[in-house]
Amino acid sequence: MAQWDQMKLVVQRLPNQALNDLYPTSFPMDVRHYLANWIEDQPWEEFDIENMEQEPQAQRLREQIVLLLMEQAHQHQNVLERMRLQDFSRKMSVVQPMMLVQTVRDMLRKERHFLGPTGPARAHYHLGQCPPGQAVHQPGLSPSPRTVNGNPITKSNQDMDNLVLKVLEIRNYRQTMHQLQEEMNWEKQDGESMSSPMHSSELDTSQLEKQKRIQQLEYKYQEFGKKRVQLLHETIGILQECQKRLIQRIKDWRWEQHQATIGGPFDENLGPLQTWCEQLLGVNVQLRQEVILVGQDHGSSDPFSDMQDRLGNLLKTLIQSSMLVEKQPPQVIKTQSKFCTTVRYLLGEKVATGKPILLRAQIVTEMQARNLGQPGGIAIENVGELINSTAILEHIPSSKSMCANFRNMSIKKIKRADRKGSESVTEEKFAILFTADIAITGCDTAYGVQTISLPVVVIVHGSQDNNAMATIVWDCAFSEPNRIPFVVPERVPWTQMRLTLSRKFMSEVGTQRCLDDNNLHFLAQKIFNKPDISEDFSNLLVTWSQFNKEVLPGRPFTFWQWFDGVMELTKKHLTRYWSDGLIFGFIGKQHLHVILQNKPNGTFLLRFSDSEIGGITIAYVAPAENGGRRIQNIQPFTKRDLEIRCLGDRIRDLEFITHVYPDLPKNDVFGQYYSADMLVPLPQSTEGYLPTTITTTVVGAMDHPSPSSSMNDVPMAAFPQFSGPMSQFSPDFSPSHSAAHVAPVFPHHFEDFPIAMPANQPGSADGILDGILSDFDASM
Repeated sequence: MAQWDQMKLVVQRLPNQALNDLYPTSFPMDVRHYLANWIEDQPWEEFDIENMEQEPQAQRLREQIVLLLMEQAHQHQNVLERMRLQDFSRKMSVVQPMMLVQTVRDMLRKERHFLGPTGPARAHYHLGQCPPGQAVHQPGLSPSPRTVNGNPITKSNQDMDNLVLKVLEIRNYRQTMHQLQEEMNWEKQDGESMSSPMHSSELDTSQLEKQKRIQQLEYKYQEFGKKRVQLLHETIGILQECQKRLIQRIKDWRWEQHQATIGGPFDENLGPLQTWCEQLLGVNVQLRQEVILVGQDHGSSDPFSDMQDRLGNLLKTLIQSSMLVEKQPPQVIKTQSKFCTTVRYLLGEKVATGKPILLRAQIVTEMQARNLGQPGGIAIENVGELINSTAILEHIPSSKSMCANFRNMSIKKIKRADRKGSESVTEEKFAILFTADIAITGCDTAYGVQTISLPVVVIVHGSQDNNAMATIVWDCAFSEPNRIPFVVPERVPWTQMRLTLSRKFMSEVGTQRCLDDNNLHFLAQKIFNKPDISEDFSNLLVTWSQFNKEVLPGRPFTFWQWFDGVMELTKKHLTRYWSDGLIFGFIGKQHLHVILQNKPNGTFLLRFSDSEIGGITIAYVAPAENGGRRIQNIQPFTKRDLEIRCLGDRIRDLEFITHVYPDLPKNDVFGQYYSADMLVPLPQSTEGYLPTTITTTVVGAMDHPSPSSSMNDVPMAAFPQFSGPMSQFSPDFSPSHSAAHVAPVFPHHFEDFPIAMPANQPGSADGILDGILSDFDASM
């Protein structure tokens, strides 16, 4: 509901004086009515009335108002109304542009104030020009469910409207006192110039009336002066509370930006915060002027030094809190590698013109970051060499912001602290500190301003990236707001960890499908090394060591390394399959047997391998030698396998799997993933060669199981094959699962390993296996 639609219901209950204050003759209510939507769509709040560089923009707005009123006049059928609109158009054309902007802006602010939850209570007194002493003071307003232009009237908007009204009230007191002073001066001068020819009785009466009138004026002047000072104190208190909320919102924005690393919700738009900062700065400047003027009226500024100090401290805090890292540097940085980052100053439009502002970047340790907030705690020791570590704060006209872009920054070298115990270099956290000296228009001095990036881990080799990212994920997920940099707990509840893993998976893969309870239960089994599917993990704590220091039992990798490998595989090759619900995901073999044991032969599901990093396997129901059923697991497909042949085509190749768990025909659900060129006959080569293709075959996947098969069979070999004459094989072709992978293990485990055999090559898997075993025995 548009703002004017709501105001139309309110203005009917307003007294005439309140209406005149809301809609002055320079901008009557009729104009507000006819141009309601257009008025509410214009950027009135972006104007600085004292900035004459915005005069052309204000003039364009005035011209548009004039043209729109003329259009309304031409379209109106009523002659009298048409003449009124033409008259309004002529009057608007002679109003000073910046005065017009100020009038409309103040009008909209007053309307928003009326639409607040306590707004109707103010319908009986004036806004802005109300008689002194009759205004209802409201130190705070509760959030309102109402909207303006479809946007909620937020607490910050209400606070700012309230502050602006308070400043207008203070200004009104000052102007009224000035009028009273003039009247007193006139009455005193008039009394001194009275002529003596009057009868003594008439003179005495006239003088007494003059004295009484002067006394009344003096009394009003003193009363208004007290209320003026009282209102100043009250308004400064409201400003202080409003600024506290702003600074907390800035901290919240930083926290949300931090949480976005693990997939947390984050609105990166800094526009509302910038407007809030600029409005608070404007109110602070106006209040400082009012404090100076009240000191002049009292003949001394000493009694008001406390208010000046409070406003000065608020101004300093606001200026120093308005710098943010809008685009964070990568949180894992490799030395000698280029990266970029962007720093934004929220009061950029108010920065004093003249000398360019140079922003400097410096890398700091965790200990130095802790000392930044302490007196004299600025980092002195240089712990790293940054290349391209300076940038100029520049105005960006398109976004009306002021930013410094570090486009080609690089860490040339880094000095590491002494490590404790088993701590590795990938657990050491640094940050980038940005500093500048900034002067604001209207302020006498420049202020030192600084901000710090999110924690980063510096590595020297790509092999460290995985462990470094584990440090960052743990830091983002389990750090507390407003913490001491960069303190994190050593152990966290599993309930927090499961949420982190699901959010990180969704964020990294780029999907809206989260990890379900079955997936998360298996992850708990994995990290706690408790295979029982009935185990309750809700009250257990996960340690950092379990997450990424200790290797999983029987595996050469940590939990995070394994989980990160699954995310990488899914992100690059399986996102659509996962999002469409075709991948069961994380599931243990015990649970797998429970859900598949009663399914018919050919039923299968896709699960992530728990025995190697970045693999996905097919578990399916196969016939057993005794006429029953057994569950087989095909050797996992890795990233390299899926680069050669996609998962959909591999599933199509395997004719013995027919239905996706629970009972969906595979061609119905996977048909959209089959490669189109595999569904049509291969064209004849123009060079005289016979065409070839690649298919997936599982060694040992026959209608009748081999005698050594069992319910606990480990994955069998799945490998690509060429169909076509042997003469067409390229000697350079190396399938992803080659015989070179075979290692000396017990014979019944040889089915774990792939054996590359052309589809039309005579012989059987058993024969080749016997040959390998013979070679193995001979080597012994």
